[in-house]
Amino acid sequence: MTGAPTPRPADRPVPRATLADVPAYVAGRPPTPREGVPTYKLSSNENPYAPPAAVLAAAESAARTMNRYPDMGSTALFEALGDELGVPTSHLAVGTGSVALLYHLVQAFCEPGDEVVFAWRSFEAYPIAAAVCGARAVQVPLTSDGRHDLDAMADAVTDRTRVVLVCTPNNPTGPAVRHAELAAFLDRVPAGVVVVVDEAYREFVRSEDPVDALALGRGRANVVVMRTLAKAYGLAGLRVGYLVASDEIAAAVRKCALPFGVSAVAQAAAVAALGCTTELAERVDAIVAERERVVAALREQGWSVPQADGNFVWLGLGEHTPAFAAAADQAGIMVRPYGTDGVRVTIAEPAGNDVFLGVADAFEPKV
Repeated sequence: MTGAPTPRPADRPVPRATLADVPAYVAGRPPTPREGVPTYKLSSNENPYAPPAAVLAAAESAARTMNRYPDMGSTALFEALGDELGVPTSHLAVGTGSVALLYHLVQAFCEPGDEVVFAWRSFEAYPIAAAVCGARAVQVPLTSDGRHDLDAMADAVTDRTRVVLVCTPNNPTGPAVRHAELAAFLDRVPAGVVVVVDEAYREFVRSEDPVDALALGRGRANVVVMRTLAKAYGLAGLRVGYLVASDEIAAAVRKCALPFGVSAVAQAAAVAALGCTTELAERVDAIVAERERVVAALREQGWSVPQADGNFVWLGLGEHTPAFAAAADQAGIMVRPYGTDGVRVTIAEPAGNDVFLGVADAFEPKV
């Protein structure tokens, strides 16, 4: 028997009660302009390189028809992704960044009161996606070195769990999950629970035993591989993400997507970027080399830096987080502070990285 509807005040509209529990997403801020001081934005994990000429040309050409709606089926993009990944297009969904696909997936699989399990601290959109649907976020603490505790995450799965999120490399702390440990974890998760492998930074991984999420998904119908063209491909301003899943899961996500969500310019640029893999790989290699230089310098200064597998580094500053962020801002760089947990710092152009290293060297205490 259905209970009586929740009474609403007659004098004003009132949003759903669950929205009161939705945390605000905090984007990386640009640096504060300072006269005579070069500034660098190291707060949003953006690629410091401009897109290749072919990508710019494709975007400019598509912009000439902006008076028309984009292809709602993203046909050319689906075909390019299918060819690149070796998967049927029926296994694909695209959206305005991988974060949009995350929202669509949770909406497709979670009823109010269901559970979404993920490590914490991790990508801050995870608790938002759960809360918007009225689901309960189950946050499993990271290990002391910033890694996923996959055994604890498996233990946290209950009969109310509908979705598990694995961010690898983990944003914001940096370490990537290993293929063998993820395979063992998937063997422990019930087949009826969706497991999302969020690989927004996969192209930057150089560690041993890297995850092959597509291979893991071939034998498991509950595995979803989620990726973006914002980071390594340098399309952050156009918002293009994609996922690979079973026919059933991909279709459910597409049903929840906004019509015409991915613009014509974004689709054209994404297709062109997928054809520039050699040029883009060289840029990723340059960022990885800078990351290794920065990590080595920080450790030489006395910092304890977790394994950095993305295009960023993490300093677990604890209560000193606000002071470090303020010192960085004063020097002309904007880092991304996370409350009193620490700061995430994007690997950017070498000059900006050098300013960051100067701030880190002068800062005390080093943790």
